[in-house]
Amino acid sequence: MTPVETEGDRRTGPLGDPPPGALDVPPPGPLGRLAGIAYRRRGRVLVAWALALAAAFGLTAAFGGDYEADYTISGSDSELAQGLLTDRFPDRSGEPVDVVVHADGPVTDPGVQADVTALLDELRELPHVAAVDDPYVTPGALAPDERTLLARLNLDVDVPEDMPVADTERLLAAAEAAERPGLEVALGGDTIRLAEASEFGSEVVGLIAAAVILLVTFGSVVAAGLPIGVALAGLAVSATLTGLVAALIDVPDWAPILASVLGIALGIDYVLLMVTRFREWRAAGLDAERATVATLDTAGRAVMVAGGTVMISMFGLFAMGLSFMQGAAVVTMVGVLVVLAAAATLFPAFLGFAGNWVDRLRLPLGRRRGGGRPVQLAAGGHVEPSGAWLRWSRLIERRSRLAAVGSIVVLLALAVPFLGARFGFPDAGNDPDDASARQAYDLVSDGFGAGANGPLLLVADLTTTGSAAGSLDAVADAVAATPGVAAVPPAVVNPAGDAALLTVIPQTGPQDGATENLVHTLRDDVLPATGLDVHVGGVTAAVIDTNTTTADRLPLLIGGVVAVSMVLLVLAFRSVTIMLTAAVMNLLSVAAAYGVVALVLEGGWAGGLVGIDTETPMPAYVPVMMFAVLFGLSMDYEVFLISRMREAWVRTGDNARAIVEGLAGTGRVITAAAAIMVTVFAALIPSSDVTLKAMGVGMSAAILIDATVVRMLLVPAAMHVLGRANWWAPGWLDRRLPQLHVEGRPELFAPDLPATTATSDTRGLEGVHHA
Repeated sequence: MTPVETEGDRRTGPLGDPPPGALDVPPPGPLGRLAGIAYRRRGRVLVAWALALAAAFGLTAAFGGDYEADYTISGSDSELAQGLLTDRFPDRSGEPVDVVVHADGPVTDPGVQADVTALLDELRELPHVAAVDDPYVTPGALAPDERTLLARLNLDVDVPEDMPVADTERLLAAAEAAERPGLEVALGGDTIRLAEASEFGSEVVGLIAAAVILLVTFGSVVAAGLPIGVALAGLAVSATLTGLVAALIDVPDWAPILASVLGIALGIDYVLLMVTRFREWRAAGLDAERATVATLDTAGRAVMVAGGTVMISMFGLFAMGLSFMQGAAVVTMVGVLVVLAAAATLFPAFLGFAGNWVDRLRLPLGRRRGGGRPVQLAAGGHVEPSGAWLRWSRLIERRSRLAAVGSIVVLLALAVPFLGARFGFPDAGNDPDDASARQAYDLVSDGFGAGANGPLLLVADLTTTGSAAGSLDAVADAVAATPGVAAVPPAVVNPAGDAALLTVIPQTGPQDGATENLVHTLRDDVLPATGLDVHVGGVTAAVIDTNTTTADRLPLLIGGVVAVSMVLLVLAFRSVTIMLTAAVMNLLSVAAAYGVVALVLEGGWAGGLVGIDTETPMPAYVPVMMFAVLFGLSMDYEVFLISRMREAWVRTGDNARAIVEGLAGTGRVITAAAAIMVTVFAALIPSSDVTLKAMGVGMSAAILIDATVVRMLLVPAAMHVLGRANWWAPGWLDRRLPQLHVEGRPELFAPDLPATTATSDTRGLEGVHHA
């Protein structure tokens, strides 16, 4: 395709409006007018974005906060226990670190004891170390075979994220230096795990993969560079603003990674759609400026609606009532807003520079002989879809019932593993074998039993009883007699005498369902009967509280997000049927993705493919975050597909033709967009963090399932089965709904386009994409 713009053929006036004299043609909408301004004042737009980046960088440098997160549940028993620990046992309230020493002989040997004492003295002097227990005088610190000992070290930070990694690495270095033949030293705890987590440039990997897919899709360096440029600009600004968000609310350390990956994927997908539409408008004979305005006024509307669904999904995380999820939601929403702003302003500015050369710098990949064939245009200004996509569309039309039933069976089969999912937090037992935290976990399990890796901390408030000593003895005896308890060392009373701390060692590990049952038994039955005010806390109890509360609130999130998204869909497409079927199909897509994650976390052959070699519990916030992200992305593809179908339906009134044209016309774009999204999210899988790995697997699988089984199979098949009922809405509702024209009004920009149909020759498409 060669540039066609000449001075005599320009069709635009101020703000992208039709030229004077064309008063019978309505002006473009707000997006189109904004695109016209950005196109003509492209230099100023670039300067404005540069200034925005500089301002964001300066504000973050001056006022930015650090990443931190509170995973406890407000008002939970574990939070009350932590509050008492902080107030009355300040030296024991900080984040714990396990110092595990294993010797070939007894650890009570004078030589071993001297080495251990020297190590603990060195650790005690390092930054942020508040207290170190002496294992030789602490009851229960020596394993029964006396070849392993466990010393508890408490830091002066409340959460692992507050501990500087450099200081944690000094702890690890001291432990490594203390090792010798016959003496093994390992450090464990969440702080150690955080420091050992490997950095992985998932954003860079995702961008490289996306660039390759875009080059294959467009066959032009310029066309492929436009989505990458917009995504990079959006990422630069949104990533810089993350520090400001962290200064206002708690933001977990993994949230910026998720927001960056999502921002890149959305930015590239949205601009991919608009570049495709821009090339179609150029093929229809519009000059570069008018094509830019037409692109934003048609495809740009679908992009804004799609972005709105993602915003709604992320906003639903506020219904969970968990501060760390709210922080993650805000960071992600900022990223999505920046992407939408870049798509509406920066993209048309880029077209102002490169619009006439969008097909320059071609690659030989995908060129066809006979590329000189004339371009075939369909009604509405779209390039005729390829014969392969038309044949697929007609196959779905002929086998619609079989396709609908078959795709539903596939989705339900994929979702089945989720029924047996076990909620919990992955711990050091799921880390790589060479990690210090994993080695400490295994040494403790072998020497003391699995439960020693997740002790429960019982904190008693002695200000509410008049017989503290007797009550403490009764508590210790009752807890020790409880099934599932391995040991209860003597209680520790604080100097003020108003609180006591009992450590309970379960018989089972932190992830075991029996440990969760033990926590509930202690809280519900054992401790209330003692007459003392005792709260069950510690890391294991806090994790149980968080998972339980999060899982209980998941239906609230799903219901709220689905309800609001349904309202947005009925506004966009003026159809109750589309609204209901989209919600059901998106839920099926998300359920299938949940099943894939559950299967991978079981370990075995599926987990081995992504580096999960042990059975791993699913953190409850993983399906929550996945739903918030994936429901919005599923709606993106729904909007892209249905907007093209609705455009054909409005033009022809023929349901079958609208479905065939819509599916064939968007199949290439949705496939490319999904491939980019899959590769970007798959870049999370090599991460050493099991949670990020699981989210990468889940979201990659979800996009793949949604773009193939759901959008390319189930949606068109179901719509063929439903027939004209697809576009039904009650008369009273239709009269009250605003006309959003989410599909745009292409007739405003090219009213003289040939009304070719989806059954015409399709060979000309190759001339647009590859010639």
